[in-house]
Amino acid sequence: MRLAFLVNDVATEVDEYATTRLARAAARGGHETWYLGVGDLELGSSDGRFAAMARAARWKSGDTLASFMEGIKARDAERIVMDDLDALFLRNESIDDLQERPWASPMGVVFGQMLADRGVTVVNDPNTLHRATSKLYLEEFPEQVRPRSLVTRNPEAIERFVDEVGHCVVKPLYGAKGRNVFMIEGPDETNLAQMTEAVLQDGYAIIQEFIEGARDGDARIFLLEGRILERDGRPAAFRRVPTGNDPRANISTGGRSVPLEVGAAELGIVEAIGDKLVADGMFLVGIDVIGSQVVEINAESPGGFQSVERLYDIDIAETVIEALEHRASPGS
Repeated sequence: MRLAFLVNDVATEVDEYATTRLARAAARGGHETWYLGVGDLELGSSDGRFAAMARAARWKSGDTLASFMEGIKARDAERIVMDDLDALFLRNESIDDLQERPWASPMGVVFGQMLADRGVTVVNDPNTLHRATSKLYLEEFPEQVRPRSLVTRNPEAIERFVDEVGHCVVKPLYGAKGRNVFMIEGPDETNLAQMTEAVLQDGYAIIQEFIEGARDGDARIFLLEGRILERDGRPAAFRRVPTGNDPRANISTGGRSVPLEVGAAELGIVEAIGDKLVADGMFLVGIDVIGSQVVEINAESPGGFQSVERLYDIDIAETVIEALEHRASPGS
């Protein structure tokens, strides 16, 4: 398989990323593996073919994640023809580029759509990924597996929702890593106006009813082709526990990961959403779950592989690459 990973910028990649683990698994499995950033592509005016200045990802026996990534960055970029790829893995985070490089934010999806039309297997499906990068995507799923919510830019509408529902969480519709996520205790929240103002600076807000048990963190569960990702009989799932008084459980905000036993509630959620994820071409996603409710679907470059690896001593990246091999094979 000839495989490329599209990231924001090769120079800023971190060895601990899930993307590094996926690329290492591909290279270790004998696949021709490449890295390129959203600014490294070009469309030929003469032959109409896509090309890119990409860096080879080669695995050597004994490579650590750090040395593997160092090798990628140290190699000179080479011109490759993207039309000749078997698969393209979209691993850029458009939200990260939105402020500093707004031109770059939509380009992963745009180039992905064009290459998919040329017969390259692109995951996640770029046509759906355009919607799925927003938390609004969750509203397409059955009501019984998601909290009551409101999407708006109207501060008065947020106040009315809080008056009606009470305990809520408000956050940007487009956002990641726990940025501008606020807990609203109820109608008497004295800082509601300031919270609302901070969130609306990022565009639309989504406000969700608070789910009991949220103070104890949430569960991150990886789904591969609509089913729980597993390796050696162990599910790729863990609980994220907040630290101190911070209600956010994101690892990037200081939360810690602990093992999760997948039970009836989690299996019921997967049963309710799995078929739609498959129909939408969502090859690999991470869902965030509290109780029997999904609070977020992470379809764009979902992370957390390092927590699964540390907790269970399994390499789920190998399972993902094996599934991609099958998807990219002729006639599949």
